[in-house]
Amino acid sequence: MTGRIAGITLAAIAAGGAALPARAEIVREALAYSVDGTRFEGVVTRDDAVASRGLVMIVHDWDGLTEYERERAAMLAAEGYTAVALDLYGVEADPQGMEDYRRLSGALLADRAVLRARLDAAMAAADGLPGAGAGQVLIGYCFGGSAALEAARAGAGLDGFGIFHGGLGLPEGQDYAQVSGPVMLWHGSADPVSGPEELAALLIGLREAGVAHDARIYGNVRHAFTVPGSRDYDAAADADSWQGLLGFLDATL
Repeated sequence: MTGRIAGITLAAIAAGGAALPARAEIVREALAYSVDGTRFEGVVTRDDAVASRGLVMIVHDWDGLTEYERERAAMLAAEGYTAVALDLYGVEADPQGMEDYRRLSGALLADRAVLRARLDAAMAAADGLPGAGAGQVLIGYCFGGSAALEAARAGAGLDGFGIFHGGLGLPEGQDYAQVSGPVMLWHGSADPVSGPEELAALLIGLREAGVAHDARIYGNVRHAFTVPGSRDYDAAADADSWQGLLGFLDATL
């Protein structure tokens, strides 16, 4: 899969309608990998006209790798990063609704060894891409935020982790001792998935482990505040968190 990108809806939302730079040559290509006989295919997005500023990997939400992650990757490519939307479900999964979303995400959250194996394979496949040598950050939205935290706790040797309205609970038997880089969180105070108690526990755990971290909390904002069209969408929090991510990447990579 290769192709040129015609337009970016999320970019217009986050940047107040700003267009891509005139010199940008944003291209997409597939990134294939496999785990235990299951085939996966991520999407690499980059600007061919500039030297990459670093590698940013995006873990998808519970509905799988969709146009949402592809557009976020294109927004990052427009900022000069090599962006990779990772696939944790496999090319044959094809989730079609809430039942599939719950089944696929629930299976991975219930078997952390499988989740870690898929994350490891995806990150290894991306390791040789342009910009990887300049630094690597893993980010995720909702289920993807939970997965990014899992990678951090597993000791993924990355330069940073960005968590957007993720599930923040600490699985039994885990801790934050192996986290390799700073953790940044963007979270709503009214998030019903991970409330203030889990958020506080995470911040305490990171502090006690000596992990650099920060959080931007949006008052009275619910769960999927970065997803246009969702009942929880909050345009101000979406735009602010996107600018926060760019600042985090600029400081980290």
